[in-house]
Amino acid sequence: MWFRSLIRQSILALVVIAGTVALWILYVPSAQPWLEEAGVYDWLGIEPMHETGAQSAAAWGPGGPAKVVVQQVREGELHDSITVIGDGRAARSVTVKAEATGRITEIGFASGARVEKGAVLLRLDDGAERIALDRARLMLADAEDSRDRLQRLEDAGTASAVALREAELELRTAELAVRQAEYDLEQRSVLAPISGWAGLLEHEVGDRIAAQETIAVITDRSEILIEFRVPERALAKLSTGMELQAQPLALPDLSLTGEVSAIDNMVDRASRTMRVLGRLSNEGDRLRDGMALSVTLVFPGEHFPEVDPLAVQWSSDGAFVWAVREGKAARVPVTIRQRNAGSVLVEGALEPGERLVVEGVQTLRPGAEVSVEGDRAAMSGTPAAPETKL
Repeated sequence: MWFRSLIRQSILALVVIAGTVALWILYVPSAQPWLEEAGVYDWLGIEPMHETGAQSAAAWGPGGPAKVVVQQVREGELHDSITVIGDGRAARSVTVKAEATGRITEIGFASGARVEKGAVLLRLDDGAERIALDRARLMLADAEDSRDRLQRLEDAGTASAVALREAELELRTAELAVRQAEYDLEQRSVLAPISGWAGLLEHEVGDRIAAQETIAVITDRSEILIEFRVPERALAKLSTGMELQAQPLALPDLSLTGEVSAIDNMVDRASRTMRVLGRLSNEGDRLRDGMALSVTLVFPGEHFPEVDPLAVQWSSDGAFVWAVREGKAARVPVTIRQRNAGSVLVEGALEPGERLVVEGVQTLRPGAEVSVEGDRAAMSGTPAAPETKL
């Protein structure tokens, strides 16, 4: 009895094993190439499926061509990108300081307001300077009268040339005194050196300020400059004028496009990086001096076939795709070069426009006939060759 039971169990085990092997051969794409390499087909005296075509496929599985959905191969560009953090600063920034000591009598701007070039920011008490200017003008008028009188006497022959030269020297001295007095009076008014936005005002009318004391910081932020560093490996691909993408860390929903405006002339030996200056237009005045920005530089590279991620399959030998060639499935080994959001760049024997299977790959075998049921790009309404984006 136990012998019969052992035989029945052995037969049952063999049936299960045979069924498992049959399912493995039918539904695992890498099974038949492995059996062919192992010499199983030669040992059994049968031909591989990819050599017998539809007849062999019918012998191993359900009859009829496999129904598949395809998508065309596109041409994509391999991109190398760098993302770094940079510091933003205004295109121009000027710290305005007083040139003289005095008491403030007038303030011509408000905190955070925009000022135009040449506008009066503040005035200092100027009584002494006005008195000095009036005195200098009186001395100038007297010197002019003395020179004119001596000039007439010299013409009449009653004055010497030496006296006339002394009178002319006194006139030039008086003119310089007037210029000096006018300059001193001008220093009592502080003007805006550039057009821009003023910072916070920390003084009031009546305050006394000293020479070289800061009055305000004026920034022209119509454009924002970004200073950042890139690895030295990117030096060969970097050039002025190339496009950059910037995103303020404080405004994650804002994405801006700018350009590289300047590249430093040396590499930092400690970090092996180089300073780069970018430029952004600040439309809407949303950016501020000192903001941190994420900067992305994309460097174009080689062109490779671009395929749908669903078309890429895997086996023990690596990645491959199923191409539809002359109505039959062809197994094409590929090497993945770059993964993007909605596509994969691969290296292999593929041409742009060639059809790849993206749905129905489970039952495909090399050389098996296929029936194309539709094009995925056409069914989804997307263009056949969209632009690759990182």
